[in-house]
Amino acid sequence: MARADPVQALAGGIMSRITLLLALLILIQACSAPPAPLSAISPPLETDQMAKKREQMVTDTIEARGITDGQVLTAMRTVPRHQFIPDDQLPWAYADRPLPIGYGQTISQPYIVALMTELLNLESGERVLEIGTGSAYQAAVLAEIPGIEVYTLEIVAELSAEACQRLIDLGYSRVHCRQGDGYTGWPDAGPFDAIIVTAAPDHVPQPLVDQLAVGGRMVIPIGPPGSYQTLWKFVRQTNGELKAYNMGGVAFVPFTGEGVR
Repeated sequence: MARADPVQALAGGIMSRITLLLALLILIQACSAPPAPLSAISPPLETDQMAKKREQMVTDTIEARGITDGQVLTAMRTVPRHQFIPDDQLPWAYADRPLPIGYGQTISQPYIVALMTELLNLESGERVLEIGTGSAYQAAVLAEIPGIEVYTLEIVAELSAEACQRLIDLGYSRVHCRQGDGYTGWPDAGPFDAIIVTAAPDHVPQPLVDQLAVGGRMVIPIGPPGSYQTLWKFVRQTNGELKAYNMGGVAFVPFTGEGVR
């Protein structure tokens, strides 16, 4: 049996200690370094995953329920709904359900957004007034329709500020955002080819009727607060009257503000 060389044994022990010391230094440095930014540690397929969920949402809960307008379907496939909701609601970003966005308000379920947009029968070059910006999801969907100019009003000051900034950050330059009482509309920007109301008054606000162009379409839920409402589509006739179409039962947050009271 060969005897161990004491010099080699000593050198091996020193090398082992050096290797251990280096490992400890690397571990200490890793623990004391600042955390990597979320963008650096997020799964690389996160965007693809959201896009797949959005596609499934459109296929399973919008197309399957009868929405056929190609421009509306494209808009619903394009707008990233997960960027219009609070972080704690992200697991349900593409579920067909309304979600809370703070201040007692909600973002409408995707099917209702698509349905109301389709009912407006929008054409390029038209101008749309939205009452109830909320998180600005509906405004973004409207702005994805080619050639549409959007004006949107929100009565809750904090929501309006957040929504307006969100629209800027996402590049929606054809959306004009203002804080104010939606009951009185936006008279200095009217008349409008279409008006969409995303909160429920118990009657049709006359100022909105006055701002609707001849041939213009208004889609609005009407009914008592705290109960179910009826979704109506109105078309303004040449004599100023409204032709009404009952589009079925819905549930929206109530209309608020001095005007409705």
